[in-house]
Amino acid sequence: MSMLSLKLIKFGRKKSALCLGLVVLGLTALMGSSCDTKRSDPTAASDSGKMQSRPLSPETANLQIIVDSICRGDFEQARQRIQKAPADSVDEQMKQLVDRYFAIEQQRDQKRVDAYREQLQELDKIKEKVSVKGTPDVNDIDETMAALIQAREYALPEQKAELMNDPFVQTIITKMKASADADEQQGKWLDAYAHCYYWMAGLDEDDKASRDKADELTELAEIELSLKNSACGETATDRYEGIDVEMFLRAMQLLHGNYVHEINYSEMSQEAIDRCRLIGIVLERTNEKLAWSASQVQVSEWNDALNALEARIDALFQDAETVKVEIVAEALRDVLALNAETLKMPQEVMIAHYTEAALESLDPFTNLVWPWNVKDFEKNMTQQFTGIGVEISKSAGVLKVVSLLPDTPAYTSGLDADDEITAVNGEPTEDMNIYCAISKITGPKGTKVTLTIRRPSTGETKEITIVRDKIMVQPLRGWIREENGDWNYWIDPENKIGYIRLTAFTESSGPDLDEVLRKLEKNGLKGLVLDLRYNSGGYLQAAAEVVDLFIEEGVIVKSSPRQGLATYEIAHKSGTHPDYPLVILMNNYSASASEIVAGALQDYKYQRATLVGQRSYGKGSVQVVSPFTGGGSQIKYTVAYYHLPSDQQVKNRYQMEKLDRDDWGIAPDVEIEMLSNEIKDMIDIQRGNDVLTRTDHDANGGSSERHTLQETLQADPQLSIGLLVLQSKLVAQGQTLDLSPLVANNASAQSIQMDEQ
Repeated sequence: MSMLSLKLIKFGRKKSALCLGLVVLGLTALMGSSCDTKRSDPTAASDSGKMQSRPLSPETANLQIIVDSICRGDFEQARQRIQKAPADSVDEQMKQLVDRYFAIEQQRDQKRVDAYREQLQELDKIKEKVSVKGTPDVNDIDETMAALIQAREYALPEQKAELMNDPFVQTIITKMKASADADEQQGKWLDAYAHCYYWMAGLDEDDKASRDKADELTELAEIELSLKNSACGETATDRYEGIDVEMFLRAMQLLHGNYVHEINYSEMSQEAIDRCRLIGIVLERTNEKLAWSASQVQVSEWNDALNALEARIDALFQDAETVKVEIVAEALRDVLALNAETLKMPQEVMIAHYTEAALESLDPFTNLVWPWNVKDFEKNMTQQFTGIGVEISKSAGVLKVVSLLPDTPAYTSGLDADDEITAVNGEPTEDMNIYCAISKITGPKGTKVTLTIRRPSTGETKEITIVRDKIMVQPLRGWIREENGDWNYWIDPENKIGYIRLTAFTESSGPDLDEVLRKLEKNGLKGLVLDLRYNSGGYLQAAAEVVDLFIEEGVIVKSSPRQGLATYEIAHKSGTHPDYPLVILMNNYSASASEIVAGALQDYKYQRATLVGQRSYGKGSVQVVSPFTGGGSQIKYTVAYYHLPSDQQVKNRYQMEKLDRDDWGIAPDVEIEMLSNEIKDMIDIQRGNDVLTRTDHDANGGSSERHTLQETLQADPQLSIGLLVLQSKLVAQGQTLDLSPLVANNASAQSIQMDEQ
């Protein structure tokens, strides 16, 4: 397992957005929503008065109340309004849409009940199997916990308590914890995590002790991995090359005056010393072959020295006369001196771990990018790299081509989706992890890589040599990819409603979105669904450009640093697109730039968009990258919090968690929580629709899996209800819609012909 994969485990469990970008993105200016769904603002009264200067007819007023209810997610009120109104005054289209919502919810509830019963049956099968064997093994424990967590997700409150009180479940949990304790003592931290505390942390979100233990175990595994030579050819020595204590000192100098808030240096030093103590535990208990080692005597001396240092540092922090930032720097010098006397590890290793732990105490987005990792960091930021242009996976243990990228070397090479890559330059991929495979397939522009591929559809095996080139990942996607590689952006072609999924905020996001919108508008676009789910952010300027497309003028976002003047992103009238209804989809992985865009367009100053889905991640902060640390390293750090056009701060998740609050980020107007079975179905269908194969795919002996629009909507309640909300806005504008293809709840899956773009 790679360093990156461990970090994904660690931060993924914390629901981190893993945003590698800078952020301060955009809001927009005016173009009111067709329904007033936002929180009231006393200062907006005069504007509201202007908008309602002409009396509305009773039918129109009732229709507006209904659509307002829909736009804030109160479908029950909308239904009651429709039921109480005279039959001849009810808009039949609006009634169909409201009925459609309740049909969707009824179908979802039935799926939840079925999923709960399925997990109960799974638990019964495991019980029967264990009763035959007499004692559960690791696989039995994992299967039990997986079924238990799923069952709890689908269960009603009283059913959850019944599940947890089951004697079999209690026995499994007791055995699981005992096994984890034994694994931990033997240095099997990933086993202890994977077979116990991963499950315990997921079983009860309020179980802080289990979450803390899970964090500690993943941290130990991460340290162990960092001290090993990589199976991909990278040595541990390479990983720490060029690291110098001056980088940390420069980082502290920069952060002291520029970090978003005053730093708790006592907490910072404590976290750093704790990390040093964990290094000793790894060296003492590991069963792996590390690049460096230490005896039990050395580790014991190291621990004693750290305890003495910790006491001395605590005393210094109690002294009001001492400069707190200097204590942290002094502690690092002491750690290096103690290491030289005891463990005798390379000082670069100690500098790296001390620094990483110290900065992690601030927030997950502040870190020092070491020289060896700068290229990968920049590649993630720009979404540009040199390679061949494929998406690959190893989820089933086989390195496989998931999809091709258009206009890339891979697309014209003879590769195809579903091809298995059995070797890279003659080296078998069987024991190669995904990150190692990526590093071997990518490389400098103009160089060659030879892939040995097996085509499952024909059983044919052959070698393909491809010349690498610069690849740019396109951040815009439609709901399905056509056979020629173009995206289909019409989610409701009959009613001219578009759908655009924005996967990241890169340098091309704004211009690309502008271009697609113009093409759709040329073909009669009447409304748009903008999907920001799983978009973890990116560049500030890119987000500002996206918001600027929908707002004529005004503040997009304000960035408020700890010191100095606030900075603003401002919308410009030039280039603003028409004021058609806009719905934005978001979830708890929508972070950073996504939150700024969603928050700005929702903000009551503009009321440009209605948000559908789940509360966003709650990053609420702005990062900048600086080479100030020197030596080829870079520091990414949080410099400011951002405020929406109405000047309300987007609450930061980590600040709110410390206050035992969960109202971080941006709240949707229409809340649609998706269960794990729904998420799986949605992602499976989305992946199938995203796949790009070669245009001569049939000649290769296979066929790509595509899902109809009806299947796509049935598998994605957030998209389906988002579309419904947008359709209701169009009805409120007086438009007559064709709802026949989409309203029928039990319609058989059918292919809907897309308009040409």
